[in-house]
Amino acid sequence: MSAATPTADPDARPPLTRARIRWEIGIVLALGLGQSAVYAIVALAYRLTREEALGDQSATLNPSLSDREIFDLIYQVLGIAFALAPVLLVCYLLWAPNRPHLGALGLDGTRVVRDVSWGTGLVLAVGIPGLAFYAVGRALGLFVAVNPAGLGDHWWTIPILLLSAARAAIQEEFVVLGYLFERLRRLGWGTWPIILATSVFRASYHLYQGPGAFIGNLVMGLAFGWLFARTGRLLPFVAAHFLIDAVVFVGYPLAASWWPGLFGLPG
Repeated sequence: MSAATPTADPDARPPLTRARIRWEIGIVLALGLGQSAVYAIVALAYRLTREEALGDQSATLNPSLSDREIFDLIYQVLGIAFALAPVLLVCYLLWAPNRPHLGALGLDGTRVVRDVSWGTGLVLAVGIPGLAFYAVGRALGLFVAVNPAGLGDHWWTIPILLLSAARAAIQEEFVVLGYLFERLRRLGWGTWPIILATSVFRASYHLYQGPGAFIGNLVMGLAFGWLFARTGRLLPFVAAHFLIDAVVFVGYPLAASWWPGLFGLPG
């Protein structure tokens, strides 16, 4: 009688080899921010080869998606929901069986109030200089005129803009800081190479706004990356990113009316 052949555990995951990590990173990025980076590079090339000067062009971050209000709302909600699919994927990939389940992403469910408070402080350190840099960049022709809110005046406009700000904060920080830091460390990368690589990547998917957006987001990425490497806590950066985008998205009409030369759209 022959011995029984052992069967493989159907629930066991394959070993996380270096090749598998590289493929995994490529797939995660291709489903979201990597795709955005490619389109942003092509968009910048398109803008730079137009006869119209870069400073006379504009970009709308949250455009209307339908001329019928109810379908515009439906499309907005669907777009935000599906944009978070890569976040769910990285949470699944890094989920640990024991608590904290998302510790590898820098989330442990503790010190939430303290983390959000710290993130609020980051808004002052990063957001205000960022707006000043945008104003200077507009004057120098390094930015296109960015319209953060291209939606009509509906009852749901502000809630959708806030959801869009939350989507951007969660998608970018979960993937760029939490996921890429963890996976690149597993590939043997040092701290500063990871900070530099993720900062350049963060800057690249903003290139559709012009070279100035690349510089501004590169600096923001370096600051966020350095602080995240020191603290290992993700929530402050999600909170800071959300607050910056929320203020920009919702407050844009007021800024454009006060300083039309800097924040207004080309006529």
